[in-house]
Amino acid sequence: MSAPVAALASPFLATIPSPPQGVWFIGPIPLRAYALCIIAGIIAAVWIGSRRWVARGGREGTVIDIAVFAVPFGLVGGRLYHVATDWYKYFGPDRNPLDALKVWEGGLGIWGAVALGAVGAWIGCRRRGVPLAAFADAVAPGIILAQAIGRLGNWFNQELYGAPTDLPWGLEIYRRIDPATGLADPITGVAMDSVPDKIVHPTFLYELLWNLGVFLLIIWADRKFRMGHGRVFALYVAGYTAGRVWIEMMRTDDATHVLGIRINVFTSLIVFAGAVLYLLYVRGKREDPELLRGKPMPGDDDTAATPERPAEEPKATTADADPDGGKDEPKGSDDSGDERAEARSADGNGKDAKD
Repeated sequence: MSAPVAALASPFLATIPSPPQGVWFIGPIPLRAYALCIIAGIIAAVWIGSRRWVARGGREGTVIDIAVFAVPFGLVGGRLYHVATDWYKYFGPDRNPLDALKVWEGGLGIWGAVALGAVGAWIGCRRRGVPLAAFADAVAPGIILAQAIGRLGNWFNQELYGAPTDLPWGLEIYRRIDPATGLADPITGVAMDSVPDKIVHPTFLYELLWNLGVFLLIIWADRKFRMGHGRVFALYVAGYTAGRVWIEMMRTDDATHVLGIRINVFTSLIVFAGAVLYLLYVRGKREDPELLRGKPMPGDDDTAATPERPAEEPKATTADADPDGGKDEPKGSDDSGDERAEARSADGNGKDAKD
């Protein structure tokens, strides 16, 4: 264990304290800050995605219906990627493979979450009859915002930080213990004092701020260029991975290395290249709003107005068309019957003539 260090004095900020704990108990039920941050991020993503989808001409409720598939798939994919790339934490000598199921202790890989979440979104889009690319464009800003919110969970868990630093925004890391046993417990334990073991780069905060910047970037670019066909999503991926490369290289937590470099650095570079190529070769403005309407589902409101699609006018009734309420006129009052007969004769097939 490293020796405790005193917080550094600064005229701007006397370092950033970590929360003394990340888990609270309501009786036997644990209330985990990490899980709450993930849930808050999902809610924000669905809310923003829904507003953007309707503004583009889609039906209200479509994003929620698709999220029912995308979110569980994404959580499973994120965990699978983490376990696959950090397998040594769960398999091998003195390791318990069942720990791989403990999602609440942290460990969700964004690459797996996006990949398998896209499969769930594809299933949901097929059910609703809407294009996946257009859906991805609508939810992209919400996804990066959800990632930013989720990074707060890493703060509560005292994880994803960098090397020691004397910068004024250094993060204080405390030694947490289980009050019942006195043993070290970095996840569910409690800090017994505010003297930090070390002061480190808050790489979780760097990524949080970077994600907020990407969120603003893609919102601005989409409004200015009216991007479609998956290009907003590609811009999100390119923007996020560009930041992830340098932030990943600052982190000091355990990770799988390839050629002495963290594996997520290689993943970020490959995904970044793919996103840039997509932006270069795929062109086109936003999809026709009618394509986003998809299949009607029970409870859908087809008359709701959006910026892309004005409200539908009520269909004229017989009473509206006939001031007299559609009542029959006395015989011989007009020649409308003869005119309809002539029209049918002119059509040649006994059908009403059309303009």
